[in-house]
Amino acid sequence: MPESHRLTFVDPFRVMQSGGRPEEFDLVAKTCLAQGDSWFSIGSLPPGVTSNLLAQMELTRSVAVVNCARPGLQLSHMSDTSRQPTFLRLLTGRLAVKWDAILFSGGGNDLIDAATVGPAAPPALRLLATAAERGAGPLTGDDYVSKPGWQTFQTHMTAVFDAIVALRDGGINRQVPMVFHTYAHIMPRPAPVGAGHGPWLQPAMTAFGIPQGDWLAVSSALMDRLADLLAALIAVQRVADPACALHLVDSRLIPIVVGDPTATGSSGDFLNEIHPTRAGYTKLAAAWRAPLDAILA
Repeated sequence: MPESHRLTFVDPFRVMQSGGRPEEFDLVAKTCLAQGDSWFSIGSLPPGVTSNLLAQMELTRSVAVVNCARPGLQLSHMSDTSRQPTFLRLLTGRLAVKWDAILFSGGGNDLIDAATVGPAAPPALRLLATAAERGAGPLTGDDYVSKPGWQTFQTHMTAVFDAIVALRDGGINRQVPMVFHTYAHIMPRPAPVGAGHGPWLQPAMTAFGIPQGDWLAVSSALMDRLADLLAALIAVQRVADPACALHLVDSRLIPIVVGDPTATGSSGDFLNEIHPTRAGYTKLAAAWRAPLDAILA
């Protein structure tokens, strides 16, 4: 069996204070910069109840990760200089650090935020279709998606994705491998992270009058559309520049147990509505080993 190493985490501010070379970097084979949402950071209150993808990863080589992720962060905010100055300083500009890979967990919050827009909004400004718009059954998960709303979301995500790649390519990290991931299928259910934090998808399903028996199909259709969109955006970049070094880890290939639609707490491989348990993250992290081992070889 190949040797396994858990990731070593280094605080971003230590990297900046050390001039880009903290002593931890001398103890590992490779260094990575990470940015993202709660799947890379915190998915429960209190935070220690569950884990995240990075914390559960095991790779063949020793790797230090400088993690700038935080819960609730949308892909559209990850390139915002006013919101993410630390990440951008480490990625590009005169004080940037040269990384072996850049890891991203993004797009999920953008999708969920758009899915929570209520039925009173114009079709182009929401992801879900009203009963009048979706017609009579039987319906597939895709039939519940607003066509003009998805077009708006797709246009938004394309601009954001291209901006992030352009930021990488604007300095010393040009064409450094950048790795994104898809999200596992999620069961909408009344299981918040904590008081005032979720759930998100279950109230949206209720607001649009979607039968409980179709909740998983609708949620899965949205996650599949996001996965297909990320794959398409990467494909476009590869056509324009075959050396773009963009990669996508597909979390949906891992058999993960969704929660019960009525459960208000931990169920299946999920601690709450949208965040896996520690065991769930361990399963999902396994999908990263082969592609990251190859990238960091």
